[in-house]
Amino acid sequence: METGTSRRRAVTLAVVLLASAGLLHAVAVDRQAEQKETLPGAQNYTRVDATVACGGATSAEAFPELKRQGFASVINLRQSSEPGVAEEAALVETAGLEYIHLPLDAGAPDPAVVDKFLSAVADESNQPVYIHCASANRVGAVWAIKRVLQDDWALDKALAEADAIGLRSPQLREFATEYIKTHR
Repeated sequence: METGTSRRRAVTLAVVLLASAGLLHAVAVDRQAEQKETLPGAQNYTRVDATVACGGATSAEAFPELKRQGFASVINLRQSSEPGVAEEAALVETAGLEYIHLPLDAGAPDPAVVDKFLSAVADESNQPVYIHCASANRVGAVWAIKRVLQDDWALDKALAEADAIGLRSPQLREFATEYIKTHR
């Protein structure tokens, strides 16, 4: 009888250890997805993974550094009326990066802009890609949509990552959630 009990304990211990290792790996992968870093000229810079970084307001000094780090393109979600947007295309292209301007109004987000965003981030020729707006609020919203619709993430996990990136607006959170519901 003692041998049977010892085997059950050993099996139970093995299962617990394997489950713990799996949980630790999952936590490490989740934390890896939201690495806040410093990039001169970029506010609220987050390296999401090897092919994506996100940020807020970005000045001229950041673009050559993004190119040096191997980025291929910049997606700007700021509206044309926002400071610095008119000059950004030339700055990005001078640095040797592709410039993609997808103006997203945080007060009245247009689903057609998100459609274009999803196409742009899925296009491997744009990767690695740097995505920015003024604060990373709009970036967080569209990134959550991308995570759910293209990467098959659960909504709560995608929104948690979006929060870490910079999503703060309840209106943009609601927009992202509704967009996902209507496009699944």
